[in-house]
Amino acid sequence: MSTTLSLQIRKSQLGDTRLDDSTDTPLADGQVRVRIDSFALTSNNITYAAFGDAMSYWRFFPTGDEAWGNIPVWGFASVVQSLHPGVAVGERLYGYWPMATGAVLSPTRLSPERFADGAAHRAELPVVYNQYFRCNADPLYTADSEDTQALLRPLFITSWLIDDFMADNDFFGARTMLLSSASSKTAYGTAFQLHQREGIEVVGLTSAGNVGYCESLGCYHRVLRYDALDELPADTPCVYIDFAGNGALREAIHARFTGLRYSCAIGGTHVDELASKGATRELAGPRATLFFAPAQIKKRTAEWSAEEFSRRMVAAWQAFTARATDAASPWLRAEHHRGGAAAQAAYAQVLAGKGDPRTGHILSLHAHPGGL
Repeated sequence: MSTTLSLQIRKSQLGDTRLDDSTDTPLADGQVRVRIDSFALTSNNITYAAFGDAMSYWRFFPTGDEAWGNIPVWGFASVVQSLHPGVAVGERLYGYWPMATGAVLSPTRLSPERFADGAAHRAELPVVYNQYFRCNADPLYTADSEDTQALLRPLFITSWLIDDFMADNDFFGARTMLLSSASSKTAYGTAFQLHQREGIEVVGLTSAGNVGYCESLGCYHRVLRYDALDELPADTPCVYIDFAGNGALREAIHARFTGLRYSCAIGGTHVDELASKGATRELAGPRATLFFAPAQIKKRTAEWSAEEFSRRMVAAWQAFTARATDAASPWLRAEHHRGGAAAQAAYAQVLAGKGDPRTGHILSLHAHPGGL
């Protein structure tokens, strides 16, 4: 009897993890079983955990124990068993997975390019997270760039949508964009896009240790330490794009910048500070508003058509990854972690926000390549 190993997180204490090895149940008609070969673990996934209840992220891959959750991750899997006539064994898929060695899907709404998981518990969850891309017909897929796709693709799509949302709203009348957690992948993806906008100044905010790295990226017009906000005039018309989720920093920015036109909350890389001063209290200036990528996708797909949306996104993705993986000065390099214990250690490192920002973590819970 086969089993599935999963890495589970205590919902009330995100630093507490366990490895669960459960016996697989037989497939029902219309289901497929996949081997999850590799997935990325980034601060974006920590955000999923931090907002697990509020944004329903824990609901995608329930563990059967309310105290424990499985954080969704992006990566690649291969079909190893199929009771669905439209999905063949051996097919390669990109999508949203549990941190596990395998998963079961109920494919529905099949097209040559993708299908959705029709599992009942996912029916009310955002469609964008239920899509599985069939690699042999995916315009973003190349076999030699799976690590880059797993690490950057979901983050960059968010970055691209943030930039589009800002432009769609004429940058809320401001021309200076303040981006916290500037060394994070979603932040510098957004900066890469914003930097191409004429007349827009992109200011990265980061810790002292990451100033040099952020400056080296070349997509920030200037980089400031978190304790150097006074280097910008207080009346600067600006937008705050918050990738850190640091409540005290948010309060400081709202208090200082009388010209703040919009405050956009993206995620929480500083999990221990999500509930700190400034996270929930009344703030000076505009209300902090959570950015919800699926809403912008829905709006633009309706306005542009799905085909045009895809065309623009693919073009932007290709330009971004060409720069991010440029051999002469790459912004990112993949580091691989294999097996349950290694995955737990990598998770602890990412949760703590430690490590080189140039390093991207690729995990597999399989102890050996190709294993079940």
